[in-house]
Amino acid sequence: MADEDIPEALNAVGPRLRALRRERGATLAQLSETTGISLSTLSRLESGQRKPTLELLLPLAKAYGVQLDELVGAPPTGDPRIHPRPFTRHGQTFVPLTRYLGGLHAYKQILPGRKTGADARPSQAVHEGYEWLYVLSGKLHLALGEHDLILTSGEAAEFDTRTPHGFASASAQPVEFLSLFGAQGERMHVRARPTATEPGRGHPA
Repeated sequence: MADEDIPEALNAVGPRLRALRRERGATLAQLSETTGISLSTLSRLESGQRKPTLELLLPLAKAYGVQLDELVGAPPTGDPRIHPRPFTRHGQTFVPLTRYLGGLHAYKQILPGRKTGADARPSQAVHEGYEWLYVLSGKLHLALGEHDLILTSGEAAEFDTRTPHGFASASAQPVEFLSLFGAQGERMHVRARPTATEPGRGHPA
């Protein structure tokens, strides 16, 4: 079937699939092993040379932990609410807080507690991007390069994900934290105070 016969919405599926895979730091070979879809088919899907079908999109949506309409770019329904669908990877629970594929992505992550004495250093990974995180509750063991940091509720950290890094709970209790991740190295910009042209804004009581 020629590309012009494919609905416009489906033409954008390839770039969405490629962006999701890069965001997850996965290779085509790893995705092929997870979904059972051949390497050549995945490559053709991402390049737009293969028409996306329900049979192919369903296992991909499951592997990425997203809804099917996010893959096909279904039009908005007018409901502004986000209905996050948690997914688990490497023993960690992720709750997506954003639905778009470009720019910064926000997640709430939950790591299980570790038994007393289980002080093994978290395994580390390296990939493109930049990450900012904020601990909501519990204690987070952040292994960043050669450094071991223990972050508690209310503390934040930011780092280039090309630096070896890994996470784990630093206690027997689960740790919950917010994570903002930019796959292309985007960094979060914090406004500490209004500009001279903006009126002051107080905090709610």
